Amino acid sequence: MDDKKIILAVDDMSGNLRTIKVILEKQFDVRLAKSGEIALSVLEGEKVDLILLDIEMPGMSGFEFLEKVKNNPGTQDIPVVFITSHAENELVRTASKFGIKDYIVKPILPETLTKRVYAALNYTL
Repeated sequence: MDDKKIILAVDDMSGNLRTIKVILEKQFDVRLAKSGEIALSVLEGEKVDLILLDIEMPGMSGFEFLEKVKNNPGTQDIPVVFITSHAENELVRTASKFGIKDYIVKPILPETLTKRVYAALNYTL
């Protein structure tokens, strides 16, 4: 029986999605979405345990996506970790108001990503 936790990574850059998948795929079942719209359709059909979310994406921003997730009773309790190149204090404060679990600044470092994902899922390494 495969009881791996399902992680949904949302980023408009294919390279970032590949990096996340390579780092996490041994421990987790990783789903990839290149936009907020695609990610929402994944959430409609599947129970996800954690969302890794870029902020700056064309179309629907990470904040717009997060607002939809948090306003939906079926998805509002899924922990979300922002992964972004923006480290400005104002963005961190705004993200915190949305109740995100964590905030990772790119570039994505394997050890950092793994530790933060485990923490967001309340796992121990």
